[in-house]
Amino acid sequence: MSPAAEPAGAAGTDETGRARPASLWKLYWAFNRLALQGFGGVLAVAQRELVERLGWLSQEEFLESLAVAQVLPGPNVVNLSLMIGDRFFGVRGAFAALAGMMLLPCILMLSMAALYGQFASHPVVGNALRGMGAVSAGLILATGVKLAPSLPGNPMGRWWAWGLAGLTIVAIAVLRLPLPWVLACLGPLGMWAAWRRLKA
Repeated sequence: MSPAAEPAGAAGTDETGRARPASLWKLYWAFNRLALQGFGGVLAVAQRELVERLGWLSQEEFLESLAVAQVLPGPNVVNLSLMIGDRFFGVRGAFAALAGMMLLPCILMLSMAALYGQFASHPVVGNALRGMGAVSAGLILATGVKLAPSLPGNPMGRWWAWGLAGLTIVAIAVLRLPLPWVLACLGPLGMWAAWRRLKA
């Protein structure tokens, strides 16, 4: 691959030719950049940065890592940062990625929380927050649409994946079931479907 064709910010490659962070510092700044763009939901930004811009993960690898991150306790993207940091640099990488996700965003969030306390009752602030909520929902929906083409490569197959996605939407949006119950019921069903297809 010529230098001009390398993904932006990817100064190194692994043994398979896939881009990887050249240093802990690069890893830290990549997750810092990712976190500072994530107003109201960083998942869409994570997919764009890690898969499309940096090329550190394929679409399938991103989906697999995200699936694991979602069933672990804690915010999905924080779990994802720990897993990806560990993948490239071990424990040091996990801490570097976590610091990139948390350090500057925490300082920014505390500053904005102090400002919000002063201006929370202003109508412009309320309208701005409602607008951000709508944008966040749109970003998450757009991420789902972008990841959908990866479904045929899933061990479960496209129809099982769509079926489970539909059941999840019904359980959460219509029946209002708590997320732990949805995971406890549909998670084993998904694992069984994948195991059955892989065994066949």
